[in-house]
Amino acid sequence: MQRVCFLLKVRPDRAAEYRERHAAVWPDMLAALRDTGWHNYSIFLRDDGLLVGYLETPDWGAAREAMARTGVNARWQAEMAPFFEDLDGRGPDEGMRPLTEIFHLD
Repeated sequence: MQRVCFLLKVRPDRAAEYRERHAAVWPDMLAALRDTGWHNYSIFLRDDGLLVGYLETPDWGAAREAMARTGVNARWQAEMAPFFEDLDGRGPDEGMRPLTEIFHLD
């Protein structure tokens, strides 16, 4: 199982609405995440907009590719894109900045 941690930057003036949206993630989006191999997925958001995401997956590349093929992901990413800084025209799923794991206590 791969552990993946990534960073994004939410616009601080949109953070409250971003939190609200994630309190009610669409059921078909939740199902797509599960079905495409995104497990133990958490998102953390600091008040200044720093977002940290964490998930576990058998294959990170395959999980991302499978999500990219779903219609619900395209709709979700289009709705979420305005919440983020520094995407340079990419969707949030393309703007994830994975971190390199340097330590893990099992």
